[in-house]
Amino acid sequence: MKFIASGLLCLLGAIVARPAIAESVDITAVFRPDGSAPQKNQFVNTTPESGYCLIYKPDCTALRIFSIRLPLRIDSARPMRPSSEPRDNAMFQVPSQWRAVDVTNTVSGETARVEVRIAGIGSTYFLSDTVQSLTGAATAVAGHHALWGSSWLGAPSPCLGTYVGFYGSTSYGFFWRTPVQSACVKTARFTIPSMYYQYLDFAYELRTPNPLSMTAGIYTGSFTYSLGPGADFDFGDVMLPQDNQLTFNFNLDVDHNLKVQVPPGGHRIQLEPQGGWQAWLNDGRKPRRLFRDQTVNLWTSSPFKMTLECGEPLGNTCSVRNGAGHQVPLDVAVSLPFGLTDGSGNAVNRRPLRLDGSGTELFKPSLYIDRKPSTLHFEIKADAVEQMLEQAGSTYSGTVTVVWDSQV
Repeated sequence: MKFIASGLLCLLGAIVARPAIAESVDITAVFRPDGSAPQKNQFVNTTPESGYCLIYKPDCTALRIFSIRLPLRIDSARPMRPSSEPRDNAMFQVPSQWRAVDVTNTVSGETARVEVRIAGIGSTYFLSDTVQSLTGAATAVAGHHALWGSSWLGAPSPCLGTYVGFYGSTSYGFFWRTPVQSACVKTARFTIPSMYYQYLDFAYELRTPNPLSMTAGIYTGSFTYSLGPGADFDFGDVMLPQDNQLTFNFNLDVDHNLKVQVPPGGHRIQLEPQGGWQAWLNDGRKPRRLFRDQTVNLWTSSPFKMTLECGEPLGNTCSVRNGAGHQVPLDVAVSLPFGLTDGSGNAVNRRPLRLDGSGTELFKPSLYIDRKPSTLHFEIKADAVEQMLEQAGSTYSGTVTVVWDSQV
């Protein structure tokens, strides 16, 4: 993205040994600058929500979690019998530690780092028999409690319950939060001939890079978790998932804003001495310099560079020329508003614009710059003014093009 201001100047892998079968989920997020909240430099999660939190939205909102449902069935490989061994029971261990993945701009190749963790897990278990017949309980709710010694509303430590669930005579729906990476186990008190988890609900947390440091575009990347005994998602040795891989496909959309607004008449720059021409006309006092400061309004959420183009180059800057061909240098500089710094983190005050682009290769926002004034400084210095005054009756003119370019 470029903005150009031109002016006329006058006087101027899995552990289980079986083929890899993968589930995948698309994780999407977008950044668009918000003028009403310029300090909010964060991606917005745009992944469609499904599963538990779609049904129990108020509870999940209060707990600040977000869920996705996968059609991943997990079946018992053998009867689950009373045992003190955690892996022979209903066990859940998920990757709740932060994992890093690099995402790449599909056009520029620029990379950024995303981090993800699994913050919750849930499903509905289905039993081969009614819970009353397995336990001898009089009611379904009493039977589920007797089967495991406690309700699945309350999660086994270190998991945390959400305290909303649903049940029938052969089923129980649950969702637990997973603050740490450790096994959470419900221990069977009676033999269960067979059972299965109908699907897999999970919640995730995402850490995204600062979008203001990223160029515009689509960033993609993927990360694969393993499923099964001893894997990232571990359900013990009795309950085996139908798939043994879960791939996260990340798609981050950075939609920057870069806009420059030159006020009416601002493209025509007239250079004058400090205080105007009266001192020269009335008292004959020679001006020390000719200058003009031109304010432009700036909107930006992206890094950018500034370059200079000249109708009449002179050295590393522009110039103005009279009708006789006499040419003098015209210096151009820029001052940028608070929130914009150079690549070293320094404020930008009267930074020279040069034809080779040196010194203006990178400017970075620390917040969204929303219609803030920026100043272009045009100046002819004293020695050049002295030469111009010797060309009595001359008019000097030239053109300067200032470019704001987000393709840095």
